[in-house]
Amino acid sequence: MKIAVAGCAGRMGRMLVQEILAADTVTLAGGTEPQGSPFLGQDIGRLVGTTEPLGIAITDDPSSLFSHADAVIDFTTPDATTVHARLAATHRTALIVGTTGFSPTQQEAVSIAAKSIPIVMSPNMSIGTNLLFALTERVAAILGLDYDIEILEMHHRHKVDAPSGTALGLGQAAARGRRTALDDVSQITRNGHTGARTPGTIGFASLRGGDVIGEHSVIFAADGERVELTHKASSRQIFARGAIRAARWCNGRRPGLYSMQDVLGLTPRTP
Repeated sequence: MKIAVAGCAGRMGRMLVQEILAADTVTLAGGTEPQGSPFLGQDIGRLVGTTEPLGIAITDDPSSLFSHADAVIDFTTPDATTVHARLAATHRTALIVGTTGFSPTQQEAVSIAAKSIPIVMSPNMSIGTNLLFALTERVAAILGLDYDIEILEMHHRHKVDAPSGTALGLGQAAARGRRTALDDVSQITRNGHTGARTPGTIGFASLRGGDVIGEHSVIFAADGERVELTHKASSRQIFARGAIRAARWCNGRRPGLYSMQDVLGLTPRTP
């Protein structure tokens, strides 16, 4: 299976290139960078320190990338991913999306593309984090409204969005467990005299500092006890390996918008 990487010179892009080169049953089909990038034209192997050139030049032509790959992994920006989704649909190329921060319009563009191709879209590609999503939904359903839910996340100083996409995904999982919509119960910020906590809300807190890859905790707090579910990432390899697993899973899959829950078999089946 031929897998390409959009945004191959970024932190995640380089890790994806390394993991694809090390993985069995897949080959690296190419990589792109935006116009003006200093890495354009460079052999992609130089990004990850291969002993010999790979003979694959980094390009700013995503259309060519999609035409030569069976699947493209995209950890870029919402604007870029929206373009990539349309190209993936045109070339019938599977798309793995780890990008977060989509507007409703951008999300709709991805959903439209998924009518033609398989797209796996997840705020976090790690297997452990996706298990956390499933556990969060289950625990929220069991504990009910007697337990307040707070979601705490910490990332490195360079992260530009808050709360993280993973934190919002955990909030959505908790809301599903309670059979409600996150938009109706989320409490993103608190400042000044906020008054008592509103029952049934799902709170978020974001920390930024150092080189933290990603830490997420879901706290269920009631009178007399507290239940905490936590995942800590110590390497970006877990995201890259999960994305490659998703790409393999897409091979021969019918069109549709899937998540890592589908890839891992964690999606509840309808009786």
